[in-house]
Amino acid sequence: MQRDAFGNALSLGDPSSLAGVDAFVAGFLACEARVVDVLGAAVHDDAPIVQGCAAALHLFAETPGAAANARRHLDRADASRVPATDRERGFVAAVRAWADGDIARAVALHEAQAAAHPRDLASVKLGQYHCFNLGDAPRMLRLALAAAPAAADVAPMHGMLAFGYEQCHLLRRAEAAARRAVAMRRREPWAHHALAHVMLTEDRLDEGEAFLRSVADTWTGLNSFMVTHNWWHLALFLVEGERLDEALALHDARVWGVCPDYSQDQVNAVSLLARIELAGGDVGSRWQALAPWLVPRAHDHVQPFLDLHYLYGLARADRPEAQTLLASLEAHGHRAPAALREAWLRVAVPAGRGLLAHARGDAEGAVQGLGEALPRLVEIGGSHAQRDLFEQVFVDALMASGRWTAAHHLLQPAANARPASRRIASRLRRTYGALGLGGAIDA
Repeated sequence: MQRDAFGNALSLGDPSSLAGVDAFVAGFLACEARVVDVLGAAVHDDAPIVQGCAAALHLFAETPGAAANARRHLDRADASRVPATDRERGFVAAVRAWADGDIARAVALHEAQAAAHPRDLASVKLGQYHCFNLGDAPRMLRLALAAAPAAADVAPMHGMLAFGYEQCHLLRRAEAAARRAVAMRRREPWAHHALAHVMLTEDRLDEGEAFLRSVADTWTGLNSFMVTHNWWHLALFLVEGERLDEALALHDARVWGVCPDYSQDQVNAVSLLARIELAGGDVGSRWQALAPWLVPRAHDHVQPFLDLHYLYGLARADRPEAQTLLASLEAHGHRAPAALREAWLRVAVPAGRGLLAHARGDAEGAVQGLGEALPRLVEIGGSHAQRDLFEQVFVDALMASGRWTAAHHLLQPAANARPASRRIASRLRRTYGALGLGGAIDA
């Protein structure tokens, strides 16, 4: 019997499919573009594990049509005469639950896989992906911890641990796991990403920039999300230092344009342009250039976190589709699966209203909508660094509406925690000036 890159037994209809399966399982953990090679294997091999991997790849497109594309592979898996192992059947069942929109079941199945087959690391990472989108960082970490003892020899395993620790605010453990991954294999972009999170959170701006630049030469052959997202992280260090022209140049050269029709590339671009503007930069006509790629997203509703970025990008470009997306988002919230309905209706909808108001210069509407959503924002997924955009917009709206005391109560603790951030310091100076304390307090 053949085995995949992590030693898991494989039941294949065609021995040549091993290369395609390995391209998916190992490439997925390494964030590499070669994951698509499994589609070639799926053309001629009905083996459940081959079809399950191909189905998962389609679902990562994060489009409304992805589930239908995935089900064609899942149906072939169900009809296959190739006998499958318990592990392979469990993996396919988890992907089927994802395609059916039953994310709770998908996560439970991935947890069962991690307990019974801890070296099924593609399953572990898929489970982490779902937990991340649900805002459930402790569950992300538990998945990685369940697999770690059996996979300590696998560098990406430590990257998965690192990001789980970081999202649980366990920064020392996160850094140790990330550095262990990089020591095992320098080309470990997910661990680079986790360490960038730690350094941003700890205000280690110069160190974070230097670290990412020191490993950027390894970001080759990656999927578009990983390569653009790591450059996005580098740009965040520049924005915090108010090096806005450099951040904008990085947007143009590295963050936007690799795969402009992909959801995650669009999110990276919207987020970076917004941050540059909020820090006082001029992004020129870039919103208008981005908007045509966002227009087809007006009725997507794959994840609320994605929808909010599409909405803000369209609104900043002054496109009418922003209003269309908001109305569609509100309607979708009432149709969403019961387990996810609160996140759509109580978080995404008011946040969407606030973002649209902010983009239109309605500071009062922005304060109202975002103020309602922010306490529960974790429920829509995304990382701490990504969700920080929405708090930045909220603070900007507070300042624009003259709520200087409220702005101060958010900015001063942020400045205390991150004294190296020139962006935060600039906002705080404006706030103290408005409060009549500019000459008395060194912000």
